[in-house]
Amino acid sequence: MAQTIYILCILTSLACAWLLFASYRRTGYRLLFWSGSCFAVMTLNNLFLLLDKIVFPNVDFLPARLVSALVAISLLLYGLIYEKE
Repeated sequence: MAQTIYILCILTSLACAWLLFASYRRTGYRLLFWSGSCFAVMTLNNLFLLLDKIVFPNVDFLPARLVSALVAISLLLYGLIYEKE
């Protein structure tokens, strides 16, 4: 059951990133780019979670998960702060 939820989280993040990048390509609104980048890194974060909990339970992916979460939030914060329109 847990692996199903982890996989659904990966697919949801990937779908959000894809939709945001597609909308950015259509409109050129830069905040969509930063939001899409955030969700792309969140996809990677969810992949690390799946690897950590299900695929390789003996390997510690916590540092990779924390760094990827920090990068994702930093990208979104940068976009929110520096993109005014």
